[in-house]
Amino acid sequence: EWQLVESGGGSVQSGGSLRLSCAASGFSFDDYCLGWFRQVPGKEDREPVSVICAVDGTTYYADSVKGRFTGSSDNAENMVYLQMNNLSPEDAAIYYCVAQVDTPVLRDVWTLPTVYTYWGQGTQVTVSS
Repeated sequence: EWQLVESGGGSVQSGGSLRLSCAASGFSFDDYCLGWFRQVPGKEDREPVSVICAVDGTTYYADSVKGRFTGSSDNAENMVYLQMNNLSPEDAAIYYCVAQVDTPVLRDVWTLPTVYTYWGQGTQVTVSS
């Protein structure tokens, strides 16, 4: 049975850092692209943050986080990470780990939440000004 379990959320002040982790199980890690979406409570949209494709480490970032967030993976441990630096209140949200089979189509549409089959339960990130 597949699982995506996030950890590492919390509360920080503006300018601070957090590192999110996602433990994946139940599927062949190297065949997938995994990453992060976020959603502000009360809002409907899930915003793409970063996705990494395990087989070659290609990493995608939303413009809003480029230069501040770094996605990475440990293929041996089936783990995905998101290092978040210089956080601002606009980054406050529930962060979800996602996974989907790596395909050329996925790499073209990685920003669409509807293409991801697997979602974790989410971890809350709060940033105070």
